[in-house]
Amino acid sequence: MKGVITEIERFSLKDGPGIRTTVFFKGCNMACKWCHNPETLSVKPQLMVYPKNCIGCGACVKACKAGARTIENGMLHYDRSVCTDCGACAQNCFTGALVMSGKEMTVEEVMSEILQDRGYYRNSGGGVTLSGGEVSTQPEFAVELLKALKNENISTAIETNLYAPWSVYESLMPFVDLVMFDIKVFDSSAHKKWTGVSNQRILENAKRIADSGKPYLVRTPVIPGVNDNEEEIGNIAEYVGGLGGAQYYELLLFNPLGESKYDALQVKNDFAGTRPTKTEGAERLEQVAKRKSGLPVRVG
Repeated sequence: MKGVITEIERFSLKDGPGIRTTVFFKGCNMACKWCHNPETLSVKPQLMVYPKNCIGCGACVKACKAGARTIENGMLHYDRSVCTDCGACAQNCFTGALVMSGKEMTVEEVMSEILQDRGYYRNSGGGVTLSGGEVSTQPEFAVELLKALKNENISTAIETNLYAPWSVYESLMPFVDLVMFDIKVFDSSAHKKWTGVSNQRILENAKRIADSGKPYLVRTPVIPGVNDNEEEIGNIAEYVGGLGGAQYYELLLFNPLGESKYDALQVKNDFAGTRPTKTEGAERLEQVAKRKSGLPVRVG
């Protein structure tokens, strides 16, 4: 069995306890307008283009069989409309101007990378986190990978938007030690406006996770102009506190580092130029979240 993986990040310190390896699945069932990993939205491998790294050697033109890479008047040109995302050009680009996002991998191939850091997991109380994109978009592969991890006695976690049918999470839960999920916007109509989907299923699944007894924590990305106000964060925090049993509630400040990825994919970035909530505002939201949730609150 194969899955499509965007990246395997070793020595991660932000995706669960201890030192971890985070496996980023490709593909997402939501379309958050502020997403800082736009290369993970489609499940298919995609070509990312960084013109500033190009030295004009022309190796990509020779490699491209679709005619998407051409030279005109001494200048390299790229026509994404005829590109098949085969990756041949990227394989022949040694400067990083052309990079493929997404690679088909077997469970065994992913495990071979993960097992290199087994000692770090053991000594730090860490493990492996399946993230994305969205892990629930490739549930069969996720289950097989989680099984392989448990067979090696490696602690497991998933990061999820909770938008998949509950049956998907039921298949994952026996092999997961920690669930980290997002509640992005509390108002249903606003949630649909900004993510493309209603939050009804998400809130229902959140209740099921809480009732399952599985360790979990909740995160909210704080997005300027979307939910960076006391009312919205307060409503989410109150709901999270009412679930009962969350380890803590985390506010994740907007990440502007995805701008170059939108450029590389040649897609529109609705949040271009947006910057994270300032320290004073973040501290105010933290206090609201603490008061409304009754939980420890982290800001990151």
